Amino acid sequence: MSDDSQRDPGDELRDMLRELLSGNAEIDPRRLAGAAGLPDDPALIAQMISQLQGAIQQGGDGVNWSIALDQAKAISASTSATVTPADREATQQVLGVAALWLGEVTSIAELTSEPHLLTREQWVEATMPVWTQLAEPVATSIADALTDVIRDQAPEELAGMLANAGQLMRNIGGTLFAMQLGHVVGQLSTEVVSGGDIGIPLLTSGDSSDHQAAVLPQNIAAFGEGLDIPADQVQLYLAVRELAHARLFRHAKWLRLQLISAITDYARGIHIDTEPLQDLAADLDPSNPEQLREALASGALIPPKTDAQLAALGRLETILALIEGWVDTVTARATTRLPSSTAIAEMVRRRRAAGGPAESAFATLVGLELRPRRLREAAAMWQKVTDAVGAEERDALWAHPDVVPTSEDIDRPEALIERLTRAEPELDDIDRAIEDLLGDEDGDRPRED
Repeated sequence: MSDDSQRDPGDELRDMLRELLSGNAEIDPRRLAGAAGLPDDPALIAQMISQLQGAIQQGGDGVNWSIALDQAKAISASTSATVTPADREATQQVLGVAALWLGEVTSIAELTSEPHLLTREQWVEATMPVWTQLAEPVATSIADALTDVIRDQAPEELAGMLANAGQLMRNIGGTLFAMQLGHVVGQLSTEVVSGGDIGIPLLTSGDSSDHQAAVLPQNIAAFGEGLDIPADQVQLYLAVRELAHARLFRHAKWLRLQLISAITDYARGIHIDTEPLQDLAADLDPSNPEQLREALASGALIPPKTDAQLAALGRLETILALIEGWVDTVTARATTRLPSSTAIAEMVRRRRAAGGPAESAFATLVGLELRPRRLREAAAMWQKVTDAVGAEERDALWAHPDVVPTSEDIDRPEALIERLTRAEPELDDIDRAIEDLLGDEDGDRPRED
């Protein structure tokens, strides 16, 4: 029997892919880079080829998320500026003033760690663990579905080859998804101004219960360009927002886990629609890998949301709106000394409502938008609560998930205020007797020797 007849069919597929990646096949590497969402940059194309070659050799299961990190760092590093000593000194002064102003309008305590000043590349490194946590359920679904559909759609003469190459196909599919995610996060690093800018807690210290604050001086400067507003006012306003966001998550220690769990539970409910994937596999032109990129980037493979997902999404949007609305309210009160605070606040709202290109790409890639739809209503509710009961009682609503306002409270803040301001009922004789008894049990009775 010849050596060729004894070869593992999976080896044949590996050889075919190696030929493709080495440039000895018909696919132009630049078009392959386009399929991964990369610009026509020789260095990035070379890195992509290396990563795909690594996927061919990879023997383990799951997505190699280090590829996403490498991809994002390559994009962010190309535009990242260092934080100079002058930047650091100026920003620390701004953060100090922001902390003082914030302390005047909220009862929530200050952070226990100093805010970080990050470059774009440092932001990528610090936040990638959360991005991969959010994206992993969808990446796994896409890799599984792609493997199954390509195997089902393969011509009979290739069936033996693909039957033993499922793991290889999963690795390649996962690598393409990781590249796409890395591209999105790398682009986000050029847009975000702080750790809480996306609305979810991306930064924690070694103790995951302690939330960190961070600002990106380079991006804050870019945010203020063309606004016709003094740069120091923009810096101070954005610093107050970031500290408010970080303080809230440190104070309400349950909030981060609930929010991240809600997002990942939603993502785990996503199942890839096999019908468009089957059509894609049947019509796939090997010389045009951009077909696969377009299918991933358009969100066409993610089917309409189920009723359960819509309910979960509603809960998620409510908590995001409550968080952002609270941050907006306390920031507005803390920055009344800034002449341009109203104008900056409106720019922040418009920017959040529109979202950037990279954020839109994440929404289509994972099927989830992270921007709250009911932000203005939630902010109005927090403002009315503040006016009615003060900052301390307002902030006490974050003490436990059972007392945090609901979607109905956003719709009818008057009902929430009525509950908060309702007078304590007068005690009758039986209630007084029970209260006296409980007081005695707590140590009010004279001690007996």
